[in-house]
Amino acid sequence: MYFVAKPLPIINITWQAKLIISTLLMLLALAIGLSAIIAFVRHKTTANPKRPSASTKLVMTGIYRYSRNPMYLAMLCLLLAWAVYLQSLFASIGIIFYLLYITRFQIMPEERVLASKFKAEFSAYKQQVRRWL
Repeated sequence: MYFVAKPLPIINITWQAKLIISTLLMLLALAIGLSAIIAFVRHKTTANPKRPSASTKLVMTGIYRYSRNPMYLAMLCLLLAWAVYLQSLFASIGIIFYLLYITRFQIMPEERVLASKFKAEFSAYKQQVRRWL
């Protein structure tokens, strides 16, 4: 924990600025995450990332018009907020590991299931909407 709390040597912002930036990023994460969950509720399908096979509909409206993975994008915003608040190089590096891990072990398997379940509809959606933004 000591190393995570060490500041970034190249970024030095006031505590007020880091508080404002990290708070805005947290609010953005909350807005993105809630809008993603609301889209699933409106379509009456599961939001459980551990069971993409339980999906009854491919959600392509709301926040899903802009990102195929807004829930993971919300988590990324939280990690960014944390890194800004700590001004920590190690917290910033953790974001890279998060992106690599979540893409490889969560998003790619989910997309395989959705591709087999929703076929052409998911293929077209994948071409129209980016993975993150």
